[in-house]
Amino acid sequence: MVATLAGPAEGLLRAERLALNFLMSMSGVATRTAAVVDRIAECGGDARVAATRKTTPGYRAFEKRAVRLGGGDPHRYSLADAVLIKENHIAIAGLEPCIERARRRASFTATVEVEAETVTQAERAAAAGADILLLDNMTPAEVATCVEAVDADVTFEASGGITPETAPAYAEAGADVVSMGSLVYDAGWLDMSMLVEP
Repeated sequence: MVATLAGPAEGLLRAERLALNFLMSMSGVATRTAAVVDRIAECGGDARVAATRKTTPGYRAFEKRAVRLGGGDPHRYSLADAVLIKENHIAIAGLEPCIERARRRASFTATVEVEAETVTQAERAAAAGADILLLDNMTPAEVATCVEAVDADVTFEASGGITPETAPAYAEAGADVVSMGSLVYDAGWLDMSMLVEP
């Protein structure tokens, strides 16, 4: 039993389907997150399991809350929560200039995260002052190489195509954070129902 409800019969029946759909969906997100957190812990890892911004329009706050209830990290709620320098920014303005501009314009409270697709990019980003390296679409072996190569106090975030099955390997490779959009978009719904007691 998840909850006991009381109230006018008409009101309960009107709210039943919407409430159940919402509860089943969010419970699926929390359950999927908890399963990944447990898999990493079972392998002796301590990497955080984080959501991404791939959420259902209008439901982000609820889905992020479900991730947190499952033991995960909600990550950013919006683009204003941190500076994220991605491959398109780097292609247009250059890696070091992007980081320098972010440092100059962002608040001192903002972290600067830089997407890196190669070991060389990761080393350059760390040397230029990135706080977080987003190791995008890398294999666990490539993540391990980056962690070994980068000589800086940074947070390593692995992201891109990671599944519950492969998440532990990324933690074992040295990722501090394992980010997965599938915590939300691949989460199944739990089967729940409302039963009225006579």
